[in-house]
Amino acid sequence: MSNDVKSEARKILVVDDDWLNRELIEVYLKDAGYECLLANNGDRALEIAQSNPPDLVLCDVQMPGMSGYEVCRHLKSNPLTQFVPVVMVTAMEGDEEKIQAVEAGADDFVSKPFNSILLLTRVKSLLRIKSLHDDVEERNALLRQVLTRYMAEGVVQTILTDPDRYLRLGGETRFITTLFADIRGFTAFTEKRPANEVVETLNHIFSQLTRTVFDYQGTFDKYVGDCIMALWGAPISDGDDTFRAVKAAVEMRRMFAELRAKESNVMQHLGLGIGLNSGDATVGNIGSEKVMDYTAVGDAVNIAKRLQEIAHAGEILISEVTYHLVRSQVKAEQLEEHVLHGRRDPVVVYAVKEVID
Repeated sequence: MSNDVKSEARKILVVDDDWLNRELIEVYLKDAGYECLLANNGDRALEIAQSNPPDLVLCDVQMPGMSGYEVCRHLKSNPLTQFVPVVMVTAMEGDEEKIQAVEAGADDFVSKPFNSILLLTRVKSLLRIKSLHDDVEERNALLRQVLTRYMAEGVVQTILTDPDRYLRLGGETRFITTLFADIRGFTAFTEKRPANEVVETLNHIFSQLTRTVFDYQGTFDKYVGDCIMALWGAPISDGDDTFRAVKAAVEMRRMFAELRAKESNVMQHLGLGIGLNSGDATVGNIGSEKVMDYTAVGDAVNIAKRLQEIAHAGEILISEVTYHLVRSQVKAEQLEEHVLHGRRDPVVVYAVKEVID
């Protein structure tokens, strides 16, 4: 949408109990190419605004019943109309009335008798601002559709408050907890099943796993074959990221077991192995301006992947770092030290049994 206001597409609600004032303003606005909606009292104005939201409201202050200030407050408290500019039209010129208008949420005010050129200039200016806001909202709506595929709605809302900060190309060092969950026995499963059944089963399992990530306010990273990668602590950190990651892992295990019991004829030879690790990693959008992937890289991520690789079906393996962060909130068994692939020194590994709420 262009920044130039297209007057023929703009609706202006005129609220005034005086029919002569309404008709006079209507003539000015229609001559300028705007569509007019008319209301002779506050209640009628709110009805119209709810059913047919305008792009701007011109509202008289002194009206029987509901005053213009009350109309303005109602409009600004309604999510449907809170960003619609409101201009108070009043015969009063004192500072007290202007302060009341501002406190009610008004965006501007015009004094009676008004100059038609001044009125139309202010209308055009406010509609241009409204147009810019609509452009941002349209962009955010599209961005929200994309982001909600990867993140919980609450995380998306935070990101949209400052998308340039959270979605810029590049990375930063963040302390995160990374989770890898892999479907055990899936390679053998694919060899014995038709392609459509393989895809259907994988999608069914992944939809459950991904939803669990969102339920525990994690960030979905990617699918890697029959494995899912997720992280907690970026782009938003809530302080209990590691515990929520472990809780998500326990819920994934429970959910998978339940799903396997229901689909025993299909999933009887499948299992789920999960690995988690916590530590500093480089997190951000990696790629190019046209194609980028929000992900985490670094040794802390690699350890989580290696733990997942040695986890048996039904096991949740966590590193010593992760364990010490949640040891008062989980029941876990220390296992023998393991030498992970690609590492020389053995690491201490814990198997999570359950969380303690």
